Amino acid sequence: MKQGQAGEDDAGWLSAARRVPSPNCDERPEDEQVRLIVIHAISLPPDEFGGPGIIQLFTNCLDPAAHPYFSQIRGLQVSAHFLLRRDGELIQFVPCSKRAWHAGASNWLGRENCNNFSIGIELEGCDRRPFEEAQYQGLNSLLTELRRRYPIAAVVGHSDVAPGRKTDPGPCFDWLRVQDAGR
Repeated sequence: MKQGQAGEDDAGWLSAARRVPSPNCDERPEDEQVRLIVIHAISLPPDEFGGPGIIQLFTNCLDPAAHPYFSQIRGLQVSAHFLLRRDGELIQFVPCSKRAWHAGASNWLGRENCNNFSIGIELEGCDRRPFEEAQYQGLNSLLTELRRRYPIAAVVGHSDVAPGRKTDPGPCFDWLRVQDAGR
């Protein structure tokens, strides 16, 4: 990535996103290029939208007593580079230059550990409800921006890099609305 391009500062933060730094990241392996974008879906509590749960999870501040489900994920340390809320708000947790902890055990075209060479984008959503127009618009704008900076070879779902383990972004996600998905 070229440093100092419009819309991004030298540390890999996009100016169009609200910045909420997550500690759940580390350095990418040396000489590793971002080549993949992994689309996820998340809701906390499950199937509920708009609350602080996702941000709290990604910043290690989730109160396990706040909801019965939260006690099941106590101590989980995960993140993504971006979150697109239902209303289209874009939040960035990890600079693009670093490795976010989003894909877990994963494989893309024979390459293990997709976190090393991917950017993770979470959409606030679930397997049972359609995503919002504002999310598709925001996602396509974000993908355009990321493609300007990185040699992106494909945009895939979490289920594509972790089949049998993950289902997101799920059956309600309309891949036909994603520009140049390359799945």
